[in-house]
Amino acid sequence: MQPALEFPRGFLWGAATSAYQIEGSPLADGAGPGIWHRFTHTPGTIADGATGDVACDHYRRWRDDVALMRALGLRAYRFSIAWPRVLPDGRGRVNPRGLDFYERLVDALLEHGIEPLATLYHWDLPAALDDRGGWLNPDSTDWFADYARIVYRRLDDRVRRWLTVNEPAVVADGGYLRGTMAPGHRNRFEAPIAAHHLLLAHGAAVQAYRAEGHHAIGIALNLEPQHPASDDAADHAAARRADAWTNRLGLDPVLLGRYPDELRTLFGAAWPHGPDDDLARIRQPLDFIGCNYYTRRVVRHDEGAGLLQAAPVPQGAPCSALGWEVFPHGLVEVLGWLRDQYGNPPVHITENGMALHEPAALAGDELEDAPRMTYLRAHLRALQAAIGRGCDVRGYCAWSLLDNFEWAAGYAPRFGLVHVDYATQRRTPKASARLYARIIATNGRALAE
Repeated sequence: MQPALEFPRGFLWGAATSAYQIEGSPLADGAGPGIWHRFTHTPGTIADGATGDVACDHYRRWRDDVALMRALGLRAYRFSIAWPRVLPDGRGRVNPRGLDFYERLVDALLEHGIEPLATLYHWDLPAALDDRGGWLNPDSTDWFADYARIVYRRLDDRVRRWLTVNEPAVVADGGYLRGTMAPGHRNRFEAPIAAHHLLLAHGAAVQAYRAEGHHAIGIALNLEPQHPASDDAADHAAARRADAWTNRLGLDPVLLGRYPDELRTLFGAAWPHGPDDDLARIRQPLDFIGCNYYTRRVVRHDEGAGLLQAAPVPQGAPCSALGWEVFPHGLVEVLGWLRDQYGNPPVHITENGMALHEPAALAGDELEDAPRMTYLRAHLRALQAAIGRGCDVRGYCAWSLLDNFEWAAGYAPRFGLVHVDYATQRRTPKASARLYARIIATNGRALAE
């Protein structure tokens, strides 16, 4: 038996989703198309040719899903607001039915005793703004701030925790450097520009919140240790470069007001040179940091690989369905960075979970997802260890509440605590959901089982 792992009093236990991955009905009730709608309808972009047109049909089934959250004992629910649902053209004309949907969702959460954590941008830029350059356009900062103000004015009287942008480094890398995510660009000059504008947009949204809002706001950053594959100096240097692009691209400007020197070296003439006050605009006082943690990466120097350097996952290491190594200690590591290098800000774990290949349909009412249960226990024990070492962690959101559309990987990998039969939309809590419910009910003591 493991020792009891009681978490701090008031620890906020939740689960997370994002709009495009679960809502479906992307053009319903006056909504406009987003870049992921456009990207998924472009042949060859998604592994199984899937789209988010239906996904989990949450747009129509949200009442049942909130009741499911309540049955699991969730204290918080992190969701995202679809910008194209609120502003079909990206700016200007507001779609009241889009805002009404999120208002109904928030009200239902509160009625069930579940705190809403709202993310303003989880990758679904309106297509009309992409036609104007998207995140490459310097006006994107103002577009985002205007959108944020509209949402704050409608919901801030009930939403007490906000997140501006989800994983700006992932958007820049997948959407503008590698082309594996919307909008599907592959351009070394574009990626750092998009990253810079995303961070400026974050800063502008925080400034808007200080004028309009009354509660707490942060940003969600994907943090992933970059470990050298050997003691060779070249591997260590490659790991530092990967760390600068993957982690410190977000952490350093947001919390320290500077970019890592390695990025200027990596990109050379492609690195943007904005006005001197840009970094001051990005570095806004925050109430908390959202940390998304999944895995680590082992990095080996490869002269021809540029930014995309990585070594194979260590032989014999457990992996998810996406090939990501299961490495719980990495969570202790990234929280230690925040404590030691960035002043120990309050942290919410805003995503953490494991993808598995699981049946599309269930014969009964059970799915024993033992590897996910092992993952959940190991990462929550790591989280408790980090708290014991002085890391200021206030909450945890499992990724994901539901099996959902997993971006370019389509519907084959399943992250959900709850199984979704996409043909029938039947929801079935997995064994991991039952475990998580016990952990929540005992504030962590069930980890000793």
